[in-house]
Amino acid sequence: MFSYTCKTAIKAVIYLSGKSAEGEKAGIKDVAEHINASEHTVGKILQSLARQGLINSVKGPSGGFFINEEQQEQPISNIVETMEGKGVFKECGLGLSKCSENHPCPIHDEYKVVREMIEKIFRVKKVRDLRGPVSQGIAYLMD
Repeated sequence: MFSYTCKTAIKAVIYLSGKSAEGEKAGIKDVAEHINASEHTVGKILQSLARQGLINSVKGPSGGFFINEEQQEQPISNIVETMEGKGVFKECGLGLSKCSENHPCPIHDEYKVVREMIEKIFRVKKVRDLRGPVSQGIAYLMD
């Protein structure tokens, strides 16, 4: 349902959340290493998220990316919609542009239920909520 870029963005924000909770900033290389993604991809993602105000960036020798308290409380859906677009939770499971109740694709009814459940999870779960299990070592951001 989500692109590689979107999944990488979610993992990067969760990682930054943990570093920020420890009072630290993280650079692109550090983030990329801890989520098993390319530095190039992570750099583009972090810059995009910073431009949108979902994370913060400080330049210079003691700079890096971090997440403030308010950003820790944002729903994961903010990240998803920034990376995938506002309509991501309304898209057809087969990619049809005119899929609807009146013109359904073959999986419309089942996919609609699943899509709505996923949307609910991402709107309810906050960045802070996903950081906890990773920080406690009971959930992981890479294989």
